Amino acid sequence: MDETKLLEYCLAKPGAWQDEPWEGDIVAKVGDKIFAFLGSTSVGLKCGRNREEADELIRVYPQDVAASAYIGRYGWNSVELGGAVPDDELTELVDQSYDAVVSKLPKSKRPTA
Repeated sequence: MDETKLLEYCLAKPGAWQDEPWEGDIVAKVGDKIFAFLGSTSVGLKCGRNREEADELIRVYPQDVAASAYIGRYGWNSVELGGAVPDDELTELVDQSYDAVVSKLPKSKRPTA
């Protein structure tokens, strides 16, 4: 899956919107929170409640998944696009990241499906 299709998938989520909080860095947000950091070759996603849970994905795809810089300790991973992670699993990871972020939003800011 390329970054254009992945961004389209992210933005199709209820309440999702595109932002560029840092020049040249595109993110997908729900409410005021990021659920996907979109790059040209990788995507940053919340892959677990903590580092230990997120490390499970790294064990399965050691060449294509790594802990995200700075926020990795909170369960965020960087997943290479076009690598060993199948597209259907990548979309599941996006879904999980979105759901994790939505669950932390105040109920008044959660999108209605």
